[in-house]
Amino acid sequence: MNIETSRRNFLVGAGALTIAIALPGRKARAGLAATRLPLKPENLATYISINADGSAVGWVGKIDMGQGTDVGWAQMIAEELDLPLARVSIVQGHTDVTINMGGASGSTGIWKGGVALRAASAEARRVLVELAADRLGIAPGDLRTQDGRVIAKTDAARSIGYGELIGGRHFDETLEWNKIIGSDLAIKGKAQPKSPKDYRIIGKSGIPRRDVAGKILGTSEYMVDVKVEGMVHGRVIRPPVAGAVPVAVDESSVKDIPGVIIVRDKGFIGLVAPREWDAIKAARKLAVTWSDAKPPFPGHEKLYDHIRNAPVIKRDVDKEKGATDAAFASAARVIEASYEWPFQSHAPMGPACGIVDVRPGGVRMWSASQKPHYARDGVAKLLDIDPEKVVCISTLGPGSYGRNDSGDIVMDAAVLSRAVGKPVRVQSMRHEGHGWDPKSPAGVHTSRVALDAQGKITGWHFESKVFSKRDFLNNEGDPSHTLAGQLLGLPLKPVLLFGAPEENYGFENFSKISSIIAPLLDRASPLRTAHLRDPGGPQTHFAVESFMDEVAAALGQDPLEFRLQYVKDPRDLTVIKAATDKAGWQKRTGARKQLRGDVYLGQGLSYAVRGGTRVAMVADIEVHRLTGRVWVRKWTVAHDCGQIVNPDLVRLAIEGNVMQSTSRALFEEVTFDTKNVTSVDWNGYTIADIKDAPETIDIILIDRPDVAPTGAGEASSRPTAAAIANAIFDATGVRLRRAPLTPDRVKAGMA
Repeated sequence: MNIETSRRNFLVGAGALTIAIALPGRKARAGLAATRLPLKPENLATYISINADGSAVGWVGKIDMGQGTDVGWAQMIAEELDLPLARVSIVQGHTDVTINMGGASGSTGIWKGGVALRAASAEARRVLVELAADRLGIAPGDLRTQDGRVIAKTDAARSIGYGELIGGRHFDETLEWNKIIGSDLAIKGKAQPKSPKDYRIIGKSGIPRRDVAGKILGTSEYMVDVKVEGMVHGRVIRPPVAGAVPVAVDESSVKDIPGVIIVRDKGFIGLVAPREWDAIKAARKLAVTWSDAKPPFPGHEKLYDHIRNAPVIKRDVDKEKGATDAAFASAARVIEASYEWPFQSHAPMGPACGIVDVRPGGVRMWSASQKPHYARDGVAKLLDIDPEKVVCISTLGPGSYGRNDSGDIVMDAAVLSRAVGKPVRVQSMRHEGHGWDPKSPAGVHTSRVALDAQGKITGWHFESKVFSKRDFLNNEGDPSHTLAGQLLGLPLKPVLLFGAPEENYGFENFSKISSIIAPLLDRASPLRTAHLRDPGGPQTHFAVESFMDEVAAALGQDPLEFRLQYVKDPRDLTVIKAATDKAGWQKRTGARKQLRGDVYLGQGLSYAVRGGTRVAMVADIEVHRLTGRVWVRKWTVAHDCGQIVNPDLVRLAIEGNVMQSTSRALFEEVTFDTKNVTSVDWNGYTIADIKDAPETIDIILIDRPDVAPTGAGEASSRPTAAAIANAIFDATGVRLRRAPLTPDRVKAGMA
């Protein structure tokens, strides 16, 4: 894929011009007029255009990372424009033709990006009706729209198509906007979007995905497939001891490999070669003398001791209510437990790849970053040029769900391309992807409750002692938050942040605290932390929801009935009751330890809120008595994300969430010695495979058409680990407080 035509560049010439833009799995035809179109958030044409044939294009500054969000966007546009869905195309992510709407981020694809497209489409429909009123001599109130035409209500013979009205020209209507660039960008026109009672397309399932055929048939072009004329292949050399920098390089060690150019700049060292295999060989052979860096890590086995003993550098009171200290001072009983969560890797199917072509007139880059506009901005800052001179072409990657290594790789490629004056393609090897990608933070999470003499909770204190979840930013917009930028000596700008669990337990007194500790290595670290799907959510809710079960057991109460004493929000109650009813919740006041042959059977409950989305989950599991293997045989998930645009896509998002978070709960753990990360392949970093998939994932979708959508991309990641841990307790009587819940830990607990 090599898109050389930008929306700005082809807005020249006369007449109606039709250009085909092919993006991953999508095609869009844009018939546009002969004037330059400024990409401004207040311009209606920034978001919507109408082709000469009356079809529409949605221009989206977000990214679908494989969940089919583009279909949801197309449904929202088609609904508001009264167009058949097949006549709506989506262009996403290409920075020269879409405005920065935050990329893929925080489950905001439909929640925020889709809502903006809905507002733009409603406004476009209003403009089309007014244009038709002028052309037909009929008052706007006497016109209706259907199948891309504006039609007189009293005489269907009098009509005009969208293409005749504006096809090949852009809308020049001005919108209101909230002056925020990124995921929170919001726009508003004069028109009101449709009422849910008038929907024909929103809420429908059975709509074919636009990306699946190409992926299955092998015709979709991924980042690793992109070829650019004249490109060379690059590799970056990483130190054997994290924190070490090169002090000497023996260039003669690779003199037998043709065309190798070594690039060294401060702590950065890399090379390029005309052939990729030569670049790989040269990276292995290059003799580098490294500085005598002190091994920076405590070793994996000492991680949680380090966390507990490390000084707190920032303490945030995330949420509080009432007088928690007084509640504990007067408590008849206090229960406390701590839960441990490891570093985890993004571990996409393939390590990162990117291409950057630095030329005097500007820069073109190809990236699988889920935030291409920020990747563009970061490269521009690194090269000290105007971002308007950098174009980032968004491409399909092997996976993302957070800040993975795709953003780092284009920075590496930019440094190499600047040095050699050619387009440079950099692709990591597996050991580099696992070893040097940003990690989800490790931490210790502690819950305490104060109880009165009747066993009622009078106070709750929750505290996370953790590494920041944003040692690196959640985007690549600042090169100081990339490996290349830090190796070049850019000033460090850590973001000290973690956040609190979200639930709606109606405790009278509570406090939620984040205590941040310093990173193990502050510059160019293989254990630097950044967002992984639902940042902080699985960790905190593993602690909160496991603890709720522990307290229920200590009081001799059923875990479901115990929760229902404190949950008051009707939407939360609905999902909890829906999940437990569907799963056939089996009342208990302690571990039942049901043994069938060599297999213990257990059932566990967990619940959480994320950004307004409510999720309750029940895990039905088997625990093998001899091996300790845990298998979630069945998941039951009740999910309320407000308005549902496409039920099929929500179900698929939930299924993917559940499978990935099950993998994190049962298997995934970054290991390291004192020098570096040691889990650098699929043997060292285990993930769930097909044998670990459940027999059934029962999903109950609770649609609320009159409630704004709040996202389905991450919420069901949140309760998974606790539901499994609670089911393990029910099955075996063993309470595991350290993730992942591996067979060895289960066996040790049972012993």
